[in-house]
Amino acid sequence: MKNQQQNNPLHGVKLADILEFLVNRYGWAEMGKKINIKCFNQDPSIKSSLKFLRKTPWARTKVEQLYLDSL
Repeated sequence: MKNQQQNNPLHGVKLADILEFLVNRYGWAEMGKKINIKCFNQDPSIKSSLKFLRKTPWARTKVEQLYLDSL
């Protein structure tokens, strides 16, 4: 069971930590250009983005991919 997630680079990384990393690296405006979603472009916040991303798998996948590409 320990080795079940060994090839998953996102294992153990919280979505909130991913968002904070991306905001610090790119800022909301650049993130909104890279991933065109309303929660990044109109009155952005970590809280509203987390709420949206937890309900929207396609958007979460794009955010996770941007994070992995940024590492």
